[in-house]
Amino acid sequence: MLVETVAYVLIGLAVGAGALVLLPEYFPAPRVLTVATAVVAALLAGLVSRYALDGHGTGLSIAVSAVCSGLLVSVLARPDLAARSGGHRRHRPA
Repeated sequence: MLVETVAYVLIGLAVGAGALVLLPEYFPAPRVLTVATAVVAALLAGLVSRYALDGHGTGLSIAVSAVCSGLLVSVLARPDLAARSGGHRRHRPA
């Protein structure tokens, strides 16, 4: 169970960081909010699916975790704001 929980957290971190790296103009909210949403969504979805599958189907539980994390992070996306700015990426100071 501990290994699966760590896997869910890593999936959430990967989804949150991936969303911020690939589409930063879509996420005007603080970066911590985006990553935290991904991690919590992955944990909850993974644990609920593990319970629903009665501990069997670890691969399916991890896949459900990744899909749910991506779906809940997409709720934070604001493509309407990206369209207004011309779709240019924001430059971060070095």
